[in-house]
Amino acid sequence: MRKMANSPEQVPSSHLAEQYWVESRRPLASLVFLAPLLVAYEAGVLLLGVQNGADAFLRRFLELLGFGQHFLLPVLMVCILLAWHYLAREPWRLSGGIVSGMAVESLGLGICLRVILFLQDTLFHLFDDPGALSIGNHLKEAVGLLGAGIYEELLFRLILLSLAAWALRRAGIAPRPATIAAAILTSLLFAAAHNVGPYGEPLEAFRFLFRVLAGLFFAAVFLYRGFGIAAGSHAAYDILAWFSG
Repeated sequence: MRKMANSPEQVPSSHLAEQYWVESRRPLASLVFLAPLLVAYEAGVLLLGVQNGADAFLRRFLELLGFGQHFLLPVLMVCILLAWHYLAREPWRLSGGIVSGMAVESLGLGICLRVILFLQDTLFHLFDDPGALSIGNHLKEAVGLLGAGIYEELLFRLILLSLAAWALRRAGIAPRPATIAAAILTSLLFAAAHNVGPYGEPLEAFRFLFRVLAGLFFAAVFLYRGFGIAAGSHAAYDILAWFSG
């Protein structure tokens, strides 16, 4: 008896995993995955008056350039991702399950970073619990965490990390060392940004060190898994830390 051929629907799991790995890195996948988070955050900004520090910085920069429209920043982010996708000549389609897979992966990476914090806390015994928030602040805090995931990754990884790596390569540094140096530099900036400006916190060695590690973590996720999962895992970590803190 002849062996029946596999039906078109029967795709090897290895092929599905490879397909997910490739497609989830594409800018279009990042845009589709992050769109609900972006809408929720921008609605929270308008309705609740909450704003993430990176978001405020980017909007202030645009205002200095003469562009003060509220929705310009999210529109620019959408345009950047669409232009990136177009210039990379990626196909304009997504396979089923890509977005849900990105959500699961982001949650898993957020948990990994939470474990890193636990290990650092165990090693240093310096973590100072900031205390529980009042119930009235819960919704505002949740909205702010979504903004942190989106706009901090937009600023520090998609914009600054990419620009720093490009500038270092232009200066004659080999691509891999340039990327590593850019990741370290932007991770230091990421940590320092939490201690300056109206949204800044008092400088603490433990928190600063962890934010440098977190910056390196998100830089690696951005470089290997794309902007969408970097932003999603950032938001997932912040929400997990908020609930467990």
